[in-house]
Amino acid sequence: MSASPVAELAVAALSAELPVAPPIHVETVSDCERLRELEPAWNRLVDEAGIDHPFLSHEWMSTWWECFGADAQLHVLVVKAGSEVIAIAPLMLTHARFYGVKMRVLQLIFNVQACRSDFIVGRSADVAYRAIWERLAAEGALWDVLLLPQVPAGSETLERLPRLASEDGFQTGVWRAADSPCLRLSGTWEAYLSGLAGKHRSNLRNRLRRLDRLGPVDLEVVRAGPQMGPALEEGLRLEAAAWKGEAGTAIRSRPELTLFYSQLARRAAKRGWLRLQFLTVGGRRIAFGYALCYKRKLFLLKPGYDPAYACYSPSNLLCYMVLREAFGDGTLAYDFLGMTDPWKRNWTSEVKPHFWLFVLGDGPRSRLLYFTKFRMLPWLKRSYRACSGLAARLRLRFPAH
Repeated sequence: MSASPVAELAVAALSAELPVAPPIHVETVSDCERLRELEPAWNRLVDEAGIDHPFLSHEWMSTWWECFGADAQLHVLVVKAGSEVIAIAPLMLTHARFYGVKMRVLQLIFNVQACRSDFIVGRSADVAYRAIWERLAAEGALWDVLLLPQVPAGSETLERLPRLASEDGFQTGVWRAADSPCLRLSGTWEAYLSGLAGKHRSNLRNRLRRLDRLGPVDLEVVRAGPQMGPALEEGLRLEAAAWKGEAGTAIRSRPELTLFYSQLARRAAKRGWLRLQFLTVGGRRIAFGYALCYKRKLFLLKPGYDPAYACYSPSNLLCYMVLREAFGDGTLAYDFLGMTDPWKRNWTSEVKPHFWLFVLGDGPRSRLLYFTKFRMLPWLKRSYRACSGLAARLRLRFPAH
């Protein structure tokens, strides 16, 4: 039985009042000019997504690409609801070897200079993640491995993407990377300092007292202005002065690294993020920290010191001065980044876990990588630990004479 004309009119009126969701579509950005044009929408989305570190900002990403992107192809996926950007997957196409096998890799824009990476997703996360994944799956012929390195714990990407990929028959694996030391700044400086290990506090006092005999010990911070260029040059000299220069890992040892940190400094200074930190003795700079202050959090990108002052532990004393100031100026956290080096653990027991997410297709190289990394190697590690434990027990039971 057909509906009455009155009912049809009521349904039509109700439908007219309901908002119509804008269409979802995905665009691919593959050239630098379009990447630059994205800056306003990109940074708005970073804020909307609540990202609290600088490694997904447009300033970081565009600088990274200009300095390190020569051997890769830009492949940024931009998800739009109508004309509004609701998600960005900052990806690139490249090649890499895994266990001796060369593979086509679609991965987040990343290298060891970046400490975190992820998708940038604002509102409508369900829709955005599905749109990203459907495009990635449709482009499966372009890649053997989809690689998302150094994704911080708690990211929705670590939960949503493996589920979507598994539903479509892709294999996924998650590998835990090294934890990164961090320190939330709460309470007072005095309370925090008193909570540090007694030996560490004693070493700080003794070295600070000895250093003070050479001249007044101060903290100098350069943020912008005409002094920024010379200060950065001095900082990079200090960063290369000790073991990093000899090992060839210092910023000045590679032109692209020098260019990256120089351009990043200029862009960060314009945004008010730059902090070039120096420990000075009688006006002489003896330790350096290249840091960014982003959303009231300090991120230590690169430290360095003059080896002539190594006996005073200048990096630790610089950290002491920086943290003392940070507790008083409203800074929320200090992120040491990188590995859990012993000197960092003297300052904090907090760590931020990170994970590498692998998505692999059905090709023979993909299946080989999945079997090797997520089946064979874990089995070998378990077997080694079991054999080591058995050997230790046997040595205890049957000691050598």
